[in-house]
Parts: sequence; C-alpha cells; structure tokens
Amino acid sequence: MPRLKQAGREAGNPFANQIFDLLFGERDPLLEPGTATGTPGNWWTVFNIVPDAFKHTTEGFQFYRSKARQISPKLRELGQIRAGFAVGSQFVFSQHCKACRDVGFSEEQIAAIPHWQVAGCFDETERAVLAYTDALVLQRGRVADGIFDELKRHLSDEEILEFTYITCTYMMHAIMSRALRLEYDDVDERVVEIAAPSGGDDDVMSMVDTPEEK
Repeated sequence: MPRLKQAGREAGNPFANQIFDLLFGERDPLLEPGTATGTPGNWWTVFNIVPDAFKHTTEGFQFYRSKARQISPKLRELGQIRAGFAVGSQFVFSQHCKACRDVGFSEEQIAAIPHWQVAGCFDETERAVLAYTDALVLQRGRVADGIFDELKRHLSDEEILEFTYITCTYMMHAIMSRALRLEYDDVDERVVEIAAPSGGDDDVMSMVDTPEEK
C-alpha cells in the first residue's frame, strides 16, 4: 500500500474526477483499482489528497506533450526512461518503456537503456541526450563542458531548456514514487541484513584474520 492516504471520487475534486473517468471508466479507483497499463493507479489517488497538487502535476504532463514543444517526442522519452531507470523507479521506467515504443524506439534500444554507454543502437544525438540525462540525474546537474558542447551541436537552446525541465521533472516523479511507494514502486527495502545461518552475530572478516592480527 502507498505510505499516504488516498482520495477518490468522494473527495469531490471535479478535475480529478475527469481524469478518473479516463483512467478507470465508471469504476471507483479505491474499490476497483487498475489502469490499462496494469498499474494500480494509486499515483493519482494519492496526489488527489492535495487537489491543487493533482492539477499542477497533471498540467505538467500536458505541457510536455504539447504540440508547442520543440524537443522531439523521441528525445523527450529518452530522457524520461533513462531518468526512471537511473533513479531506480520501476514505475517510471516501465511506463516509459511503453511510451518509447509509441514514439518509435525499437525493442533493442529499449532493452539497451540500462547499458546505453556500450550499446551501438543509438545515434550521436541520442547518445548526447543520454549522457546529459545521466549528468542531470546521477550527477545532480554537474554537466561536463564536453557533454554540453556535444548536446549543443545537436539541439537548439530552446530544445535543451525544454528537455532539461521535462527530464528533471521526471526525476522528481521517480523519486516521489519510490519515497511514497506508489504504483510499481510499492516494494520493501531490499538492502537489509541477512541473518547468519546459526543466528549468530559474528563479523565474517574476523574469521579470516591471521593470529598475528588478532
């Protein structure tokens, strides 16, 4: 379950109810969850506990998909899918695998997102965009001049600003999804101590110390 409460149609948010109609049809998203892509849909119901946050984020989706955008949909999706993977959000990565297919990426390219650095299926522009995405997400905006210079060889200033804004927004969504355990990111922490078979509390390295070092 998500870490926060949820609000469905009973909250009386007309804007959210329109989105619920699109995603869930006549179903109650709390009693009968599930979207067409297989997610529970609780990203929407959790955001609905703060109606203006729901509207703000939804309008953000409308911004990045607007025909007024100069950045191409393919490059936009490349940033979003890599951001999802780099943050470790199963939800964002999975959803944008589907979006990448929709804008024309091949199965080979989608499968190569985790190891794009050694993949030969991306062109120069795509590799520049992926390198920039990693600098935004993994290096928190510490972008080397060489990466930025290469990016500017392929994209206009307007395209770079749009791409930066959209990619950083999706890094935020990926982080929030993990923090609040939404959708496919509703998973337990896997980095935990595994008890020794004996149930003991021994430090394994003490077992290999030489007598002189003890």
